[in-house]
Amino acid sequence: MALKMGFSSFPFKDQLHSLTKRLFPWTLYALLPIALLSLYLYPLPFLPSTESELPNSISNTIVSHSTPPSFTSTPPPSEKENTFDTPPCDYFNGKWIRDRRGPLYNGTTCGTIKQGQNCIKHGRPDSDYLYWRWKPNECKLPRFEPNTFLQYIENKHVAFVGDSMARNQLESLLCMLSTVSSPDLVYTNGEDNKFRKWRFDSHNASVSVYWSPFLVHGVEKSNGGLNHNKLYLDLVDERWAKDMDHMDLIVFSVGHWFLHPAVYYEGDSVLGCHYCVGLNHTEIGFYEVLRKALRTSLNSVIDRRGSKGGRIDVMVTTFSPAHFEGEWDKIGACSKTRPYRSKEKELEGMDGEMRKIEVEEVEDSKVRGGMFGGVRFEALDVTKLALLRPDGHPGPYMYPFPFANGVPERVQNDCVHWCLPGAIDTWNEIFLEIMKKWEENPRIQE
Repeated sequence: MALKMGFSSFPFKDQLHSLTKRLFPWTLYALLPIALLSLYLYPLPFLPSTESELPNSISNTIVSHSTPPSFTSTPPPSEKENTFDTPPCDYFNGKWIRDRRGPLYNGTTCGTIKQGQNCIKHGRPDSDYLYWRWKPNECKLPRFEPNTFLQYIENKHVAFVGDSMARNQLESLLCMLSTVSSPDLVYTNGEDNKFRKWRFDSHNASVSVYWSPFLVHGVEKSNGGLNHNKLYLDLVDERWAKDMDHMDLIVFSVGHWFLHPAVYYEGDSVLGCHYCVGLNHTEIGFYEVLRKALRTSLNSVIDRRGSKGGRIDVMVTTFSPAHFEGEWDKIGACSKTRPYRSKEKELEGMDGEMRKIEVEEVEDSKVRGGMFGGVRFEALDVTKLALLRPDGHPGPYMYPFPFANGVPERVQNDCVHWCLPGAIDTWNEIFLEIMKKWEENPRIQE
């Protein structure tokens, strides 16, 4: 019986084999759409991207002996609750990579660019500096979203306070926001429009700039008067502080003016000076002076707003290094046309010390202001990523077509400020990411 059953199974196998041959092509046809759908939803990691790394570059974390900002740590995956002190990404260490998309705006479509930073309009012949993007080591920095930023500042007043770097960052922000909503200039005052205010009617939002190169009270040197600055380190500059009650977010940016000759005061006494040749004062440099000035300014926010239960956010944009090579009025003072590669440039010396002081003072302010739930501080730590962009300055193109009549023996160069559009747009991309984190982690009293 077993033998008969074995023999009788052969026809069945033939039938099964024939059926399989007929069904196999139809099975492939059925699986093909599923495979294509999977590729669409979950693309393979080796598909080409619009971004590429700087040739021969690797992850670039610049060595610094400063206290790291709190905007660097990553919470464990199992942690459900997140605080602003433990964000998921360090945006301040990374490298510049190629990005063929370019900026959101150009030098002819934005009307708020200071002429000295309008490199395209002034005839800068190369354009590679426009096609680099900052890539943090641990994550991806999102492209700036103008509508999102405007939503965050709806019904608010954002004030940029400081020197010309504050203005440079402000004008970059205005250009990016103007791609979706045109700002109206509603106030201007002072020489070179040092005090200005714009309004976005679409969101009932205001953005302003206050000239205050020391943040504290100071008397600036002039051609017809003092040949040095006078700083009163225990007195905040009321030109901006008097309006503090009407500000919702303050962005401080200072540093370069502290390098100039100056005499420093606390109360009625002379504390010392910096490069005060011919004056009978003690040379004390400018590092601790910067620290005192920043501390006075941040404390004024705590005292005037935090202690009264007010709500305000404060951001400090850290020192942005210059890239002069040789004399400032010689050809080639800052003629590089690409970012530094890994290990070409490290953060050290004055640049590192200025950043260290600013980051430390922000961290100390978080502690001092911690008893008040309505005041928040953060460092917009751009020093390292700015250091790697010697190609981003106007150079001789701070003036229109400087070589139209040949190559002059001397030409002024701007190796401090940044072309617009350009690298400084990244400052505001990180600015927006900090605002997003604030939105995700509201104040205690909220």
